[in-house]
Parts: sequence; structure tokens; C-alpha cells
Amino acid sequence: MSKPHSKLYIKTNYANIREVVRAGIEKYPENIAFTIKNKIGKDVEYRDITYKELEQEINNLGSGLLKLGIKDKKVAIIGPNTYEWALSYIAILFGVGIAVPLDKGLPSQEIEDSIIRSEAEVIIFDKKYIDEIKAIKVNNNSKLKNYICMQDINEEGIKTLSDVKELGKIELEKGNREFFNLEIDNEKVSVIIFTSGTTSQSKAVMLSHKNIASDVNSMNAAEKLYSTDVNMQMLPFHHTFSSTGIILMLNNGVKNVFCDGLRYIQSNMKEYKVSVFVCVPLILEAMHKRVMTEVKKKGKEKAINFAKKISKFLLKFKIDIRKKLFKEILDNFGGNMRFVVSGAAAIDKTVAEDFNSWGILTIQGYGLTETSPVVCAENAKYIRYGSVGVPLEDIEIKVDNPDENGIGEFIVKGPNVMLGYYKNEEATKDVLTDGWYHTGDLGYKDKDGYLFITGRKKNVIVLKNGKNIFPEELEELVDKLPYVAESLVFGYPKDDDLVVSVKIVYDENYVKTFMNGISEEELREKAWDDIKIINQDVPKYKHMKKLILTKEPMIKTTTAKVKRFEEIKQIVDQKLLD
Repeated sequence: MSKPHSKLYIKTNYANIREVVRAGIEKYPENIAFTIKNKIGKDVEYRDITYKELEQEINNLGSGLLKLGIKDKKVAIIGPNTYEWALSYIAILFGVGIAVPLDKGLPSQEIEDSIIRSEAEVIIFDKKYIDEIKAIKVNNNSKLKNYICMQDINEEGIKTLSDVKELGKIELEKGNREFFNLEIDNEKVSVIIFTSGTTSQSKAVMLSHKNIASDVNSMNAAEKLYSTDVNMQMLPFHHTFSSTGIILMLNNGVKNVFCDGLRYIQSNMKEYKVSVFVCVPLILEAMHKRVMTEVKKKGKEKAINFAKKISKFLLKFKIDIRKKLFKEILDNFGGNMRFVVSGAAAIDKTVAEDFNSWGILTIQGYGLTETSPVVCAENAKYIRYGSVGVPLEDIEIKVDNPDENGIGEFIVKGPNVMLGYYKNEEATKDVLTDGWYHTGDLGYKDKDGYLFITGRKKNVIVLKNGKNIFPEELEELVDKLPYVAESLVFGYPKDDDLVVSVKIVYDENYVKTFMNGISEEELREKAWDDIKIINQDVPKYKHMKKLILTKEPMIKTTTAKVKRFEEIKQIVDQKLLD
């Protein structure tokens, strides 16, 4: 077998984001770029925007922004995933200015703080934030001079996106070519994006056109997207995994649709005939659990397992009948699903394996905001469950200072690595050395070059005896318990040492359906018995000795990552395990 590598397809060589998007427009002008759903009472209307129409919209908006004097200014964008968000982001990056995506889940004060810290002079916002924006306008603590609402509203001192597009359209009709003649410095900062820092104040990452375009080039070499694909955009656009993702989709002529919310994922997949999406493991695992619950209810577990064995055998002879064998399961996802990319955290091996066995190519990738974001991934040819794949083309990954087990910190070098943190030289120096970005993630490479993540440096539980425990490893074992929705392993302070402890959030629906609605106290006893069994299979120093059981979800970021240190602080402050 040849050494696994990420280059399966022809690598593109775009120098900047404008080239990336324009290539998709030029190649697929009549394709649908976006389908927008509007609800009017009980009625639903759909509007398709072709790539050709998207180009005109970009030109109108970009020209309008220039007419307002916004050249080279920082433009903050806040709102849920919408066509207007994507349009604003792309128009800015066609040479107008610097985009500053803001987390749509931030409290009011943090929105204002982020605007102040980024020194944004313009904000484009969804009307849901009108109260926050008006308060920021009154406070006058920021450098904001232009306020643009994505929807049509009537507020003094606030323009609308429609107004700006109309302004640009008039300029273009007059023959104003400024927008088309804009020069882009590929090496300069083009995006300032805040990390979802869960342990301290988030940092403002500076990315260039070169950073993002190079990552698109690397992903094009590794994964195959078709102009017939329908992508459902689920991750929030302020996350680089999502904002770089939409640029990649547009480069490949894909149709893009929007999810109505986590509860509607599967119905939206049927509605739009979705074939591809990018998500975090939590979403995929929830979908898997829902499907397997139905399979169990109908008593079809043995039949499904037998079908998997038949399919696996036939695939050796390149006979693929998965669409027929697993039609009932695939229909849950709309019948058109073919490709899923999971990132941001490790995915349960069983979930990834099942999706692949059903005929939905499911791969795991790994990246960070600071790396634009993807640095490695599995692909259609090379999948190793539990790994995050192999480094993408043009990207180097080393294991720095490995221990006796080969575990060390991943460091990354490549054209995708950030310029640094905005106005924070000290933090930049902490993570960038000779072009190598120190990720803070611990892991190892196997003999074939696949990367495996074992945990975060900051998360490691260090006991008094010097033993190191990676909580993620234990969480993976706990999460396999069928009634567990999510778990958190942490060190609880006792005297001058730490006690390895676990917090379990149980799945109420599973308990009611399959555990005869046992009481919480009985479930606690069951959980303790299961923890003791897990303890038997790990070294004694890793034994979990304290347990918190609850049905209340954990505190999370808007990208569904558990705010680990906030959770632990709450547990310690409330003395829940004393």
C-alpha cells in the first residue's frame, strides 16, 4: 500500500479570495449559488440566486461600500448564517477592506468590546441586533462611523444593505470602475477573526488573502466537491471552518442552503436534497443516535449489522450496493447525502464508521482559526478511524518534544499560518517560532503518518505524583455509554492534589425510552457501576473517583465546544464534590 497522502485531485493555485470566488462564477454562471427561504405567515417562498446574479450583487455592494468611503476600513459583520452575511463578507474581501466576523452569540457588552478591540469603523448587522447596535451608537466608545443593516429597516443614522447595493448599482451604471480595479495585497491582513477562547479573553487572529486562498488550494487537492452538490451551511460564519468553507463551496459551483436550526437538520436535508455539509462531531453524533434509536425501536439491529458485513465483503470486489442496502437509513438524511466533513473535535469512531458503512463518505479534519483553518484531513482514499488524517498539501506538521509514548505538541508550518494576533505581540511570540505555529494540541503520528490528537496542553490533569492524564481519552470511553449525552473529566482539588472526576449529562429521551424511566438516583448507581468497569481497563492513576450526574447541558461556545474551564470553575466554586 502506498504511503497515505492528501493530494488526490488537481491542486488549484489561487493567490487570493477574489480569484477563488471569481473562478467559480466564471465556470458555473448559471448554477444556483444560494437558495433563500422566506417564511410569510404559513407560506414558504424560495428564491434562487445564480452565480451570475451573485457576481452582480458583489459588484453592486462593493461599489456602494467604496462610494461610502469604506476603502481599507475594518468592517465588522454580525448575524446568523444568511445570504446577506456571505455576500457582505465576500464583497469586503474583493479588495474593499478588512472583514471582522463577530460571534453571533456574544453578550451585548462583548459585542461592543470586540468592535472596540478590532477598531472597526463599519458594522454590517442583522436586524436582530438593532437594540445592541443602537446602544453602541449612543455609547460612542468605538470608532464606528457607518452602520448598515442587512434587512430593510427605518432607523435614523442607519443605512440598509439594499441602500448600499443601489448606491453601487448607480455608480456602475455611471461607468465607475473603481471596484474592478482594486488591488489586493495578498500578504496583508484581510480578516480579523476572534478565537472562541474558552479559558481567557479571545485573541484577534489576523489572516491574509494568501492564508485563506492557500487553504482552499490545499483542500481542493484533498477532497472532491461537485458543481451538482448541495451544501447545507450549519456552522456559524464567524467560525473560520465555516467562512473558509463557503468560499471553497463557491469555488466549486456548489448550491448553498441554510439550516433552520439544529432541530430541523434532518427535515432541511430532505427539503433541499442536501449532498454535503461541514459540521462538528456533536451534530453528527446526535444524528447517529437518532437513527440508531429508531433502528433499535424497530428491532432491526441484527439486520443492519448483517447488511454491513455483506456490504464490506462486496466492496472488496468494488461492488457497491450500499444505497440499496441502507435506503431506509439514507432516506432519514434526504436520500442524497454523499459527503460529510467533521472537525473542531474528535468524532466517535463508531459514528464515523457507521456513516461510511451506510455509503456517506465521512471524514475527519483538524485545524485552528490561526491556520485558516484546516491543516490535515482524511480523504476518500485514506481513512483511519480515530485519526484526523494526514497533513494537507503544502502544510507541514511536526510533533514537538515528544514523550516516551511519542506524544507531543503539534506544530504547523505553511502558507496558511496566520500573520499573528492583532495588537498582541506577546501572545504572537508565544505561539509563533521561526514560522512554526504551536497549536497547544497534543498528539502523535503513527508509522504511516496519520495524526492522532490526545488532548489539549491546557487540559492535561497533572497529579502530585507527576502523572499526566488526558481527560479527552477518558471522555471518549464515558461517551460510549448509551445514556450519556456528553461528559467532562477533570481534576477536582483535594488537599494539595487532584481527584480525577467526571460530570455526566444524561440523555433524557434515551433513559425514558430504553431504561423504563428509572429514577435519577437509580441512574446514578448504574453510572457508577459503568464508571467502575471503565476504571478496570485503564491504569489506576486514571481512575475516576467522583461523579456528577445531571440532565442540564454544559456551558458551550457557539461552535458547540464545552467551555471546560467555566464548567470546572462552577463545580469548584459551588463545592459540588466536597
